[in-house]
Amino acid sequence: MARIPTLTFLLEQLRRARQARGLSQEELGKMINYSPSYVSAVETGQSPVRPDYVARIDSTLDTGGLFVGMLELIRFHAAPDWFRPWEDNEREAVALRWYDPTVIPGLLQTEGYARAMLGVGGELTAEEVETRVVTRLARQTVLTADRRPRLVAVLEEHTLRRQLGDQKIMREQLQHLLAMSTEPNVQVRVVPIDTPWHVGLNGPFILARLDTGVELAHLDNQLRGQTVDGPNDVAALERHWETVTGEALPCRQSARLIEEVVQTWT
Repeated sequence: MARIPTLTFLLEQLRRARQARGLSQEELGKMINYSPSYVSAVETGQSPVRPDYVARIDSTLDTGGLFVGMLELIRFHAAPDWFRPWEDNEREAVALRWYDPTVIPGLLQTEGYARAMLGVGGELTAEEVETRVVTRLARQTVLTADRRPRLVAVLEEHTLRRQLGDQKIMREQLQHLLAMSTEPNVQVRVVPIDTPWHVGLNGPFILARLDTGVELAHLDNQLRGQTVDGPNDVAALERHWETVTGEALPCRQSARLIEEVVQTWT
């Protein structure tokens, strides 16, 4: 059986490939348009490996796509078996509608927020956390790909106010939400904290429409998630989506609310 590369193994091979060509971190950084400090942070595991970074190294060092392939293999095996089919749906989707009553949706999370969330409870080792962070950031490239889906994300105001990590992490996360909400294919809407109980609070869900017209959904619970494609189930979640969007503020008002909450994290 072929050995599955770990994140530590990938970082070591990146360092060796640079040194084998007699390049310093500064020289490599100039060649791939990344700062030497980022090259150093990647090689020491202090910053996540981004898909664009390894793609530029593959191109510059003429490695035949080696590092992109290694990162994709790590990403694939880091995902739980039950989540892999949904990742495929996410990449094929032309539209995503995402409601989460407890955390920032994964496609909109910052590195710091994702790391803090994955580290809660101590169930994952340090390398497992970093691998999950890397794979989560890699998933986010769907929002900037040539064929990108339209994402509408609805979250609860209390999610913006519940501390995860330190204040800096929360401030950067909310600023990232604001920045992403200005992208033409992304909408972020917030349900105000004084909204009465509604059916969306039963749990998070994602609705996806593929370019074939197929409608699918994804549900999460404490142990695992599941992909739902039954017409009746998808229709029920469509009705729940109408409820949560009916309670949510419009985009501009949501942005103003997020701006207000950012100030509380300074």
